[in-house]
Amino acid sequence: MARVLLIPVFMGTFLIPGDLGHWLSGTLFIIAAITDWFDGYLARSRNEVTPFGRFLDPVADKLLVASALVLLVSADMAPALLAIIIIGREITIGALREWLAQRATIVHVSLIAKWKTAIQMIAISSLLLHVSVFGISLHEVGLALLWLAAALTLWSGYEYIRDAWPELMGGMEG
Repeated sequence: MARVLLIPVFMGTFLIPGDLGHWLSGTLFIIAAITDWFDGYLARSRNEVTPFGRFLDPVADKLLVASALVLLVSADMAPALLAIIIIGREITIGALREWLAQRATIVHVSLIAKWKTAIQMIAISSLLLHVSVFGISLHEVGLALLWLAAALTLWSGYEYIRDAWPELMGGMEG
């Protein structure tokens, strides 16, 4: 829930001009990304996974990532094509997972999807910070990682659809 509430604050800090806005929005995004990982770890390790948590966790992730990508594209800090690929995959796979859940078919998160998420979070964080460290532009690193994340996004999306294909085709009968 905290991640969802953090999104408007994150968006507001992004609109602060200059380095302060970059640092604040980047830091808030990093905090949100870490709490996502930490929350999932705690829930699984303590066996406290709830239906509400299973619903809200991916929604919070998608809202956070989509918000960040839209802001980055609007500020001409990231290519719209990559945002469309990443957001489009999230909508498509989210709908597929919901449809499969209604059919009592469980779809597990793949290792590629986990890597995609990690690289995507690092890429967005780097783009938001928009600074150079030891002469290395985090913006350029972020762009390269966002391209990689988009490729992994397509790959993991393909895997989900491939794995669900028999169910999808069976659902068209009758």
